[in-house]
Amino acid sequence: MEPTPEQSPHYAYPDHWEADVVLRDGGTARIRPITTDDAERLVSFYEQVSDESKYYRFFAPYPRLSDRDVHRFTHHDYVDRVGLAVTIGGEFIGTVRYDRIDDTGRPASAPADEAEVAFLVQDAHQGRGVASALLEHIAAVARERGIRRFAAEVLPANNKMIKVFRDGGYTQRRSFEDGSVHLTLDLEPTEKSLAVQRGREQRAEARSVQRLLAPGSVAVIGTGRTPGGVGRTVLRNLLAAGYTGRTYAVNRAFDEGLATLDGVPAHRSLGEIDEQVDLAVIAVPAHRVPEAVADCGEHGVQGLVVLSAGYAERGAEGRELQRELVRQARSYGMRIIGPNAFGIINTAETVRLNASLAPESPARGRIGLFTQSGAIGIALLSGLHRRGAGLSSFISAGNRADVSGNDFLQYSFEDPDTDVALLYLESLGNPRKFTRLARRTAAVKPVVVVKGARHSGTNPPGHAVPVSRIPDTTVSALMRQAGVIRVDTVTEMVDAGLLLAGQPLPAGPRVAILGNSESLGLLTYDACLAEGLRPRPPIDLTTAASPQDFRDALAEALADGTCDAVIVTAIPWVGENGEAETGDGQVLAEALTKAVAGGSAKPVAVVHVEIGGLAEALAAASSTAAPRPRTVTPAAQPRAATTATTARATAGDTPTAQGAAPAPAAPAAPEAATTFEATTGPGAATGPEATPRPGRIPAYPAAERAVRALAEAVKYAQWRRQAAVPGKIPEFLDDTIDEAGAAALIEAQLATAPDPRGRPLSHDEARELLGHYGIDVRPTLPAPDPEAAVAAAARLGYPVALKTTAPHLRHRADLGGVRLDVADEEALRRAYGELTDLLGKPAELLPVVQAMAPRGVDTVVRASIDAAAGAILSFGLAGAPSELLGDTAHRLVPATDRDAAELIRSIRAAPVLFGWRGSAPVDTAALEELLLRLSRLVDDHPEVVSVALEPVVVAPQGLTVLGASVRLAPPPARSDVGPRRLPNY
Repeated sequence: MEPTPEQSPHYAYPDHWEADVVLRDGGTARIRPITTDDAERLVSFYEQVSDESKYYRFFAPYPRLSDRDVHRFTHHDYVDRVGLAVTIGGEFIGTVRYDRIDDTGRPASAPADEAEVAFLVQDAHQGRGVASALLEHIAAVARERGIRRFAAEVLPANNKMIKVFRDGGYTQRRSFEDGSVHLTLDLEPTEKSLAVQRGREQRAEARSVQRLLAPGSVAVIGTGRTPGGVGRTVLRNLLAAGYTGRTYAVNRAFDEGLATLDGVPAHRSLGEIDEQVDLAVIAVPAHRVPEAVADCGEHGVQGLVVLSAGYAERGAEGRELQRELVRQARSYGMRIIGPNAFGIINTAETVRLNASLAPESPARGRIGLFTQSGAIGIALLSGLHRRGAGLSSFISAGNRADVSGNDFLQYSFEDPDTDVALLYLESLGNPRKFTRLARRTAAVKPVVVVKGARHSGTNPPGHAVPVSRIPDTTVSALMRQAGVIRVDTVTEMVDAGLLLAGQPLPAGPRVAILGNSESLGLLTYDACLAEGLRPRPPIDLTTAASPQDFRDALAEALADGTCDAVIVTAIPWVGENGEAETGDGQVLAEALTKAVAGGSAKPVAVVHVEIGGLAEALAAASSTAAPRPRTVTPAAQPRAATTATTARATAGDTPTAQGAAPAPAAPAAPEAATTFEATTGPGAATGPEATPRPGRIPAYPAAERAVRALAEAVKYAQWRRQAAVPGKIPEFLDDTIDEAGAAALIEAQLATAPDPRGRPLSHDEARELLGHYGIDVRPTLPAPDPEAAVAAAARLGYPVALKTTAPHLRHRADLGGVRLDVADEEALRRAYGELTDLLGKPAELLPVVQAMAPRGVDTVVRASIDAAAGAILSFGLAGAPSELLGDTAHRLVPATDRDAAELIRSIRAAPVLFGWRGSAPVDTAALEELLLRLSRLVDDHPEVVSVALEPVVVAPQGLTVLGASVRLAPPPARSDVGPRRLPNY
């Protein structure tokens, strides 16, 4: 919507202020600047506001707006006078306006940095969080225009508006003057205001998903008149699942006399339905979808599941259709799952929703599942069903044009029916937000992710999101930092999910192995070592062991304080006649169940080979499991099992194995792993003395799969214990950092850069910038000829290093471009001659002289900005370890002291830093401080888009930065800061 010429020609319409937001009740609305075209909308909006609200706004009876009022409220210069409106269906439901004022309260222009602000929200929409969302956006606009404070006059009786200001989290001052409350808000974001904003975002987005998964009524639009077809299939599945709400079949081609279809009311349009429809499942051709969406919006539908294909997966034309679909739905306040979706499922007893193409609804369970692929969704639902595992919810998002994995994490975080969140993702629309949400969710329940399209460098068709250029290993490291359990295959995801959903978290890596096969026990033992666990010697019960022997051995292992987990291995028994007895699976399942019935705090997994009836017994037991009681929400309190394991970890031995070899990928279609019901598990008890809730013991057909799942649980449990005491940024950094000086230097350098992509800094410029953050780079002096080299050495003092700085020779000591420990002038002249004779003329080599640094370990420290993932801090050993073997660790910025410590210890070559083979340990404390300083630099100044410190020589005492390269550029847009808004893909 463009402004007319009546508006100030100096400031274009700020379309970047437009935003879709999720309101408190889960509905969506659009925030945009008010223009001169909005006069009629404004008048209509004002007519629907109550007299009381008008009185609160104008401090006097004000029944209607005059022509002068309408002109003033619709004409803005977008700098000193700004108005924003919240719209649904194109109509205003709320407005906010600021006017810049001076110290006397009169209209002013910059440099005045205060503005008067006023809100008005339609009474029918009060309580939905409209004013709170407007405050976030108008505050961001004001900061952009140089306004630092808002002033507001509020009547004492206007408690709702006072609460909006009070709860915003901004620093504020309040006084009572002339019968009104005078409020002044400092607009600089604070930790509290950011926490308030993200808390509102979480509740709103979770509610928006909850509205989709628990509707009171569902209409299937596009239900076929004859059996078969997508719409008719969804209707059949809804009815077969026993959906508890009202169901309607809708098709404009229905005969006028058709009253019911498959026993539910049949209608030609939503307008014929007398009652509210909460969810519409759209299964019509793509060209008819806009008509269906408009019908839904005009009749108050809250959300859509669009199964129709023919959108972004078809190319550029389809991508534009998809964007228009999202714009249309959001304009009516609706959220979308899809298009090209497989559907959604909610197994809660009060809902029993199967609005999907899955012919059979999964059993109730504690696992939430999100997938961006319909095919993968089908496979996962089928696999979970075979394994006897149940789900709490399922979303197959298709092209993920609106509702995404981030929304699912928001929902899973507070869903009391979900203990584990499983996600199959092919793209990350907002990686920064994903890691933030994943970290928060993982602190209370496991998040297991499989990332598809890892190595293609592009997004799958239909996923119009920023493409990250960082390697997949970096993505994995960043997920691990956030507590995400990253696995390679959907089989591994389900294996881990079964263990985490049914068993307590292990207190450490010590594993007891027992069973009736020595060979299977040894295979399990080897697999544990390969995964970095600490297995005890296997206990061989012999092939003559009875189910009672298994029960006794398992009970003894669970009571043993020297192990943290138990793996039971079982093969068929050998009878007296020497033949295998394969029919005792039910008996073994009962024996193991009784062994853990006392409520052990240790996880148990079963590895079985060809035991007839065992898989069926375990699956049958799990599928009939009663729902576990819940007394607290995950957001309020971590799981009781974690409390218990944390206590054990504090008192006992919980070392972390390092250097574990990567496990081989599981086969694509393995024999089904299964579960059976026991009486222990993580999650429902409310304290260390609470009675454990029933849990499921997972069983696996291969030792490697069971051990890999257990190893993931061990690493996750360790992360949970560490996350309970978050890291921090040391205060001493503040005393040695000149943030203002660095900002001035950056501004000056970018002002002289002709290229909008920025510019690299020279060596001296980089040294100066880094010096503002306490990072000292050892100086180098140019040596264009031997005489200059001698003069430089005399200035720096012997011994010195002579090295080339030509791009093709930099950091390539193996090519002979570096001469170290040059002790005197004679040696320097000789080295200079050798260098130029070997490699070329000085003008090509660009030689420099540098004072020698104390001996140590050569490392490389980097920071860079990825358009999708954000600022990333990286560390590795210089040379072959990082360049050839890819042995580099990564963390998101800003890094804490714990992140820095973990960063240098997480590379495979870390032992070199800690005294490997009798060498002297280096000063890792100095290295951690360097990492923190660099993290702080790129976090404070997003214009610093790339920094490489190479090499950084870390000695037993201190370190030396020998080389540094820095690149500055205008900062990329940040999608994780500023007022909350829905992404536009």
